[in-house]
Amino acid sequence: MSAAHDAVRDRRPRLGDVIRRIDLRGRRARGEALDYRSLVPRAEFDVDAAIEVVRPIMDDVRHRGTEALLEIASRDGVEVTDLRVPPERLERALAELDPAVRAAFEESIRRLRVVSEAELEKEPSVEVVPGGRVAQRLIPYQRVGLYIPGGLAPLASTVAMNVVPAQVAGVGSIAVASPAQREFGGLPHPTILAVCALLGVDEVYTVGGVGAVAMFAYGTETCPRVDFVAGPGRITTVAAKRLVKGVVGIDSEAGPTEIAILADDSANPAFVAADLISQAEHDTMAASVLVTPSETLATRVLHEIEAQVRATKHVDRITEALGGEQSAIVLVDDLEQGLAVVDAYAAEHLEIHTVDADRWAARVRNAGAIFVGPWSPVSLGDYCAGSNHVLPTGGCACHSSGLSVRSFLKAVHVVTYDERALREAVPHVVALAEAEDLPAHGAAVQVRFVDDPGGYS
Repeated sequence: MSAAHDAVRDRRPRLGDVIRRIDLRGRRARGEALDYRSLVPRAEFDVDAAIEVVRPIMDDVRHRGTEALLEIASRDGVEVTDLRVPPERLERALAELDPAVRAAFEESIRRLRVVSEAELEKEPSVEVVPGGRVAQRLIPYQRVGLYIPGGLAPLASTVAMNVVPAQVAGVGSIAVASPAQREFGGLPHPTILAVCALLGVDEVYTVGGVGAVAMFAYGTETCPRVDFVAGPGRITTVAAKRLVKGVVGIDSEAGPTEIAILADDSANPAFVAADLISQAEHDTMAASVLVTPSETLATRVLHEIEAQVRATKHVDRITEALGGEQSAIVLVDDLEQGLAVVDAYAAEHLEIHTVDADRWAARVRNAGAIFVGPWSPVSLGDYCAGSNHVLPTGGCACHSSGLSVRSFLKAVHVVTYDERALREAVPHVVALAEAEDLPAHGAAVQVRFVDDPGGYS
């Protein structure tokens, strides 16, 4: 047997070593108060520490613009002469795109556009009192900057997930940035360029994470500043977005990807294992969590993971992610406790593999996206369900939503009262203004009903 074969055999995951167990069974009965959110830990993701690393880079781009961005690319070992991708390179990338991949992207975009258009809300308008109306206008951002990662995997699908809802919302100006790739002559990955061309986006920049966020937020000689920055990235990109929050709007501070699966004995262990592995493929910090009351299912899933990981391309990456502290099989007393665990965990992606999966899914309060039943895997949502795969991570699903058309709209109330309607409101406004010791507020309505408000006859 060859040494190479031995090396492959030695790095195969061993049953029981590949993913740890957290056993919650019986602990409530013993009177323990369980904090489910802390019992299912996540990977370390210290944005505050990263901020001090990226702050000088952000300041440099803010003050020196394009020159600083070119120097950053050079330090990374990639020679870039022009930050903006020429239109002909976008068109060439689209022309050279594999026809099957193009067809898949076109269908993915079509489905996402259908869902996005359904998200467009009717602008409400209500008559509060006779002659007094409050309406709400939904106004798209004028200009947005979208960042597309290009590290371990060229996330070309993320181009569509960001661009389509922005287009449907009516954003007037869309700029995309993605890192330079040495093997592609200092340009972003050609599939990313092709999808930009497919969507009609011709303002594309060869700029990586931190530099891209700074460029979008502060503007440069070639890239006007934007109103809103969206798109995932590494921890340094997240730190950069935190630094500019308030200068521009941001979508979220997305951390490592994660999947939770709530399953019972009815679940297919091969399906469950495959879905846990698929998320672990993203990077070594990805989290894969199975929550189940079934010891039998847990054991079968472990056997499936052992067998399936051997057949994957990224064995080391997947094995490290599954073996990390952020991944686990959580054994619970019953599905009720399992539901409480996944709600506390608030996963980016939550799959439900149970009898009556629709009923259990309807009771979930916290998840970035919910995938119901054995035929709705997260991988479908990543590419072609019609849903958006840019979702809240790190427990933020308890208070935040995924990227959608709403992300690119701001709501503005439009207030229109006539004289009679305002007159009827005067005593209420005056009473509340006096209660808050803001008498000028009351005077501002009273002045409209004196005989000579300007002191002129």
